[in-house]
Amino acid sequence: MQKTVVIDIVGLSTSLIGEHTPFLKHYIQNKAVQTIAPMLPAVTTSVQSTYVTGKWPSDHGIVGNGWYDEADSEIKFWKQSNKLVNGDKIWDKAKQVDPKFTCSKMFWWYNMYSTADYSVTPRPNYLADGRKMPDCYSHPAGLRDELQRELGTFPLFQFWGPGANIQSTQWIADASVFTDKKYNPTLTLIYLPHLDYCLQKFGPDFSKIHNELREMDEVVKQLVTHYTQAGARIVLLSEYGITNVDRPIYLNRVLREKGLLGIRIERGLELLDAGASAALAVADHQIAHVYVNDKTKRAEVRSILEKVPGVELVLDREEQKKHHIDHERAGDFVVMADARSWFCYYFWLDDKVAPDYARVVDIHKKPGYDPVEMFMTSKLRAAYKLFRKLSALRYVMDVIPLDATLIKGSHGRINTSTEFHPVLITDQPLDKKEVQPTEVYDVIWKQLMGN
Repeated sequence: MQKTVVIDIVGLSTSLIGEHTPFLKHYIQNKAVQTIAPMLPAVTTSVQSTYVTGKWPSDHGIVGNGWYDEADSEIKFWKQSNKLVNGDKIWDKAKQVDPKFTCSKMFWWYNMYSTADYSVTPRPNYLADGRKMPDCYSHPAGLRDELQRELGTFPLFQFWGPGANIQSTQWIADASVFTDKKYNPTLTLIYLPHLDYCLQKFGPDFSKIHNELREMDEVVKQLVTHYTQAGARIVLLSEYGITNVDRPIYLNRVLREKGLLGIRIERGLELLDAGASAALAVADHQIAHVYVNDKTKRAEVRSILEKVPGVELVLDREEQKKHHIDHERAGDFVVMADARSWFCYYFWLDDKVAPDYARVVDIHKKPGYDPVEMFMTSKLRAAYKLFRKLSALRYVMDVIPLDATLIKGSHGRINTSTEFHPVLITDQPLDKKEVQPTEVYDVIWKQLMGN
């Protein structure tokens, strides 16, 4: 098989390639540049799972970055086990064809306990005293220690949160090169998240994101240079493009006002009680899954959702089939926002009683995705909290604001302009300008087979 690398440049679309990405601008002059049709939902875990299985969410089961587990009555986001992804992966098929084939999975999601040969993914240490320490998980386990001796501790707080910057993406790139030199895998999958941060914070506003574009361009240059010298075929792609938004939609507040959302009070603060809710919404960028525990209220819930300003589509189980998202994990209704809107998880009506996790970075406790975690209330407050941490005093890093209007870019929907579609850059042109997400699997396979 032909050595191949797939570099996932999150958020990249043709609209971003230009004067601020000099390497990419030059690189694509002799390459085939196609776009990938956005899928529903156009979010990280769903799209990546489609790329590596060649299947839609209705088959592989990853209907979003998180969903409501009806058996546990819990909303679960950003789980890590690859066993959640149904179906064989591209590396499974490759191993059947060539027993010598190996695969390196560098920070692509659902990384843990997969059948890939080498993998690394974020995995903080949660200590007994409540601290969260930067770290990562690897297979084989010793690779983690080698990487952190060579590159330093994985910069978790630069991977997500208000401190997110190029350091985490550079670490991932360096770790990928280290792993490639050590093991020489046949297929390497690399995830570069850097553009996700600035694009969600500011939208595709070049006056505010030009530095980040240049930083990402330089990392891509480093990787392309290495893998070219290593004789690999190179595929550059993205999962989605990010477009401008200016209106958050609070579906859980709407459901609460209609008496459908379960709320309980603990220590004077409000918590969403998913199992006690007649209906609840799991917000995920421009997509939301709405689960109706009280099935007698389905018609009522649909009527409510269709009247919410900014809601463009409301899909029941039958309608979900058209969009390949009809899976048992999907909501009774899958809701898509219009072009200017996105779904925010907030369920409280008064910030004074917002749950304690609302003001911290906590991707697992929050019952929905929260891009506002990339902002902080003030650097002075953050410095004070950091001082308490370094002084071994009790502290809570409650520095995240509760202002969803700060977010200026989002993704997840279909029906976007082609210039904002995800990209696919290869050596050989395809017979069409835009491919379906499921066809990316075939493109990678042909690279591996030398076609």
